[in-house]
Amino acid sequence: MAPRAYWKGTLKLSLVSCPVVLYPATTSAEKTRFHLINRETGNRLKQQMIDSETGDVVESDQKGRGYELRKGKYVEIEPEELEAVQIESNHTIDIESFVPSEEIDQRYLNHPYYIAPDGKAAVDAFAVIRDAMKDQDRVALAKIVLTNREHVIAIEPLGKGLLGTTLRFPYELREEDEFFDDIKSPKVTKDMVELASHILQTKAAHFDPGKFKDEYETALKALVKRKASGKKIELAEPEERPSNVVSLMDALKQSLKGGSRGKKTGAKSHARRSTGGRRAAKKTQRSTARQRKAG
Repeated sequence: MAPRAYWKGTLKLSLVSCPVVLYPATTSAEKTRFHLINRETGNRLKQQMIDSETGDVVESDQKGRGYELRKGKYVEIEPEELEAVQIESNHTIDIESFVPSEEIDQRYLNHPYYIAPDGKAAVDAFAVIRDAMKDQDRVALAKIVLTNREHVIAIEPLGKGLLGTTLRFPYELREEDEFFDDIKSPKVTKDMVELASHILQTKAAHFDPGKFKDEYETALKALVKRKASGKKIELAEPEERPSNVVSLMDALKQSLKGGSRGKKTGAKSHARRSTGGRRAAKKTQRSTARQRKAG
């Protein structure tokens, strides 16, 4: 059975448009969930809203929305007043611009959605927009209204369909300086950096999410199964932190010895490769910069 569409509307590129549907690209259905229960009866607990001052239970028809002006002082906003500022949804994703994908800061990426044509009649126009985007090697930026809020959405080809990712607004991001300003800049030797770089090379791989294993989720399932069968749960002893202090250089050398995989490449030859790699990277960056300027 096909999943239920999260959103239906029209994808529009200038005068070309087609009906599309959005589906959430992620799910948490497989994650282990727990409910609050009464230890004495084993029954599930029901949550209620309680007045913070009187302690009385507040029924659903008494609940409202309020914005805190100052401590303990709220201004109540009526549902019809909220509707006055809600953006009218025209159910249209109108592509406004195309930007190079590498220019999108990953911190802005929010929720991913699959975008597919809605019906056979939409396939041709959908394919035209999708394939044109493949040729451009750029990401489309558009606006979409989801749950009564406007979002910017980045759209790019994905297989036979499109991937749409809502983006955060700048006010939703914290400035990195707030967290990085206090980081010191110690003097590290060239030898240390070269050793660390070589360790990185020994661990070079390709991105393969199929190798991701949620070990905590697996352990949770095993715990629930064991407890449900009446078996005793053995508590693991907490691991002791090593008390011996190892110098950074010694740690790097030991790491290199353990992760070299039989490679006996000297630091000098690695340094030559690194220098060549940096030159090639700079050349690529200059070429990319010229392409951006030209585009």
